[in-house]
Amino acid sequence: MFRPCIDLHEGRVKQIVGGSLDEAAPERLRTNFVSDRPASWYAALYRRDGLTGGHVIMLGPGNEAEARSALAAYPGGLQVGGGITAANAAGWLDAGASHVIVTSWLFREGRLDEDRLGALVRAVGRDRLVIDLSCRRRGEDYVVVADRWRTWTELRLSAETLERLAGSCAEFLVHAVDVEGLCRGVDLELVERLAAWSPVPVTYAGGARSLEDLERVTEVGRGRVDLTIGSALDIFGGTGVRYADCVAFNRRWLERTGPGIRSAAPGDDAGDPGRG
Repeated sequence: MFRPCIDLHEGRVKQIVGGSLDEAAPERLRTNFVSDRPASWYAALYRRDGLTGGHVIMLGPGNEAEARSALAAYPGGLQVGGGITAANAAGWLDAGASHVIVTSWLFREGRLDEDRLGALVRAVGRDRLVIDLSCRRRGEDYVVVADRWRTWTELRLSAETLERLAGSCAEFLVHAVDVEGLCRGVDLELVERLAAWSPVPVTYAGGARSLEDLERVTEVGRGRVDLTIGSALDIFGGTGVRYADCVAFNRRWLERTGPGIRSAAPGDDAGDPGRG
């Protein structure tokens, strides 16, 4: 299944090459796309087409207003991440997020802080929490990275890790950082491992460049791993994938499998924000 996204940087919808975002070295930033449309336009588009489970990610400060506008345009239809803590998580749910996504705050000095994870579960509940396990490859392993993907943690993805963390969250979000934003193809080995290891739904992001990638992730992921497509998508200035084709793919998939909890859309109509 296809899941949509809205990445926010400096208050605008952008597509950024994953490993290039570094406040200490802004000259390294590589941007594939900057939209002239607000986040709410994309949220209304996703709402119209019944796409749920998409994520709004705030990449740094100055994005809160745009994130809130997107959530208001599609209440209950989008997840939100970036700067989420136990102190502010409930407020984002009140603003309209279906789930909060948390990464860096869960780690201190490269180690997963179980106390912080417990505080988040108490604040919003397991069913409203998504743990971001974005990772980079190190040897034969995939290791979680935090702090906008710059800091290696001690957490290695494995069946045991995902089984343990699944007890505290509803889903996982996993960016394959080494291929994020490059449109050179997805990391199918990572997708295969996620499908085998995770007892809860997973959204994979990174490297998607064609509709065939969506088909392959759905096949290799055995229908248990969803795919986010960013820079290759035509609504983000890409040429590899048409948004309309992704919507059609989801509809065909649901016709074969029936609606599930991940794909059930709110019943009311958001109107037509237009395309193109």
